[in-house]
Amino acid sequence: MVEIKEVLTKKDRKKFFKFPLTLYKGVKNSCPQLISDEKDEFDENVNGAFKYADAKMFLAIKGGKVVGRVAAILNKAYNEKQNIKELRFSRIDFIDDHEVSGALIGAVKAWAKELGMTRLVGPIGFSDLDKQGMLVDGFDEMNLYLTVYNFPYYVEHMERLGMEKIVDWVEYRIKTPEKGDERADELCEKILKRFDLKIIKTNGANSAKDIVIKALKDIWNEAYAPLYGVVEINEKQIEREFNMIKMIWKDDNVAAIEKDGELIAYGFVGPNLSRALSKCNGRLLPFGIFHLLWDINHSDAVDCYSIGIKKEYKDRGINFIMVNGMMNNLRKNGIKYIYTGPMLEHNKKIRSQWEQYDPELYRRRRCFGLDIE
Repeated sequence: MVEIKEVLTKKDRKKFFKFPLTLYKGVKNSCPQLISDEKDEFDENVNGAFKYADAKMFLAIKGGKVVGRVAAILNKAYNEKQNIKELRFSRIDFIDDHEVSGALIGAVKAWAKELGMTRLVGPIGFSDLDKQGMLVDGFDEMNLYLTVYNFPYYVEHMERLGMEKIVDWVEYRIKTPEKGDERADELCEKILKRFDLKIIKTNGANSAKDIVIKALKDIWNEAYAPLYGVVEINEKQIEREFNMIKMIWKDDNVAAIEKDGELIAYGFVGPNLSRALSKCNGRLLPFGIFHLLWDINHSDAVDCYSIGIKKEYKDRGINFIMVNGMMNNLRKNGIKYIYTGPMLEHNKKIRSQWEQYDPELYRRRRCFGLDIE
């Protein structure tokens, strides 16, 4: 028999965040998330999303052992934006036992009914800054810091519970071109001159703080607003995101363009930390920090965090300038691969910006939905 226990104590919170480390022990592609980051995500004093969202966490206990977990998130801002009544679920992990997965979803469903919600959706987090989707293809690939790994049997469990696909996110792996393209460089210069644009050069994370904050506040919020599951991020979330970006900052990993002193486009990539996180096993101390620092300075791959352009400058070749410039920088610094992170399957514009580099679609994630009777 499975017992569902709401997480209310410090001891149970510890069990909730440590459970994946036990479940995926020895699974080389799982790339565990940092426990400290996960704790912060569900800390009302740290995560600004709690200004518009509520959350509960549940553990599944069987035979006296933790055998599963799930978080439920009420994103009031998105429900109001879309005029819907949905409850999200996230951080769902469980052993290969249908009684366990059924009990976890049952706990989320019970809270949804209590709240008057009519649908469950997930896995999806607080905002687009959070982890999204359940892995449905690409299980033999190393997970990213930006994403969450899960066993293949998760998908069958969701389908057995009556869940259906809402959206998919796809991920590309791109090999950095070995040589530059002079014609592309010349075209970029022509576009810059035509629209009187200027590429911004940064000198360290602290000097670029205003750029990052403006990028997220003014451009990210505008550019990502139409996408599935997205709500406007607030100042507290932006400040937290900058503090995370600052830890892995490299000037050559940033693309920023301005016109008349106003930021109109940006792009962020960061060193791929998958190897380091695997060795950290969820903890920075005592030795995890050294693995992380090594990958920050020596990784031969980068993860793409986000790209955004103000709407009045879309379809003017700005994406092309940023991606081409970043490719030049990455090649100069010995970066061999770029991992895009999840992109909505139907977002053809954002996917098309990588087409000239012969991208490999190597992984797919899914958000499921279930109507509540």
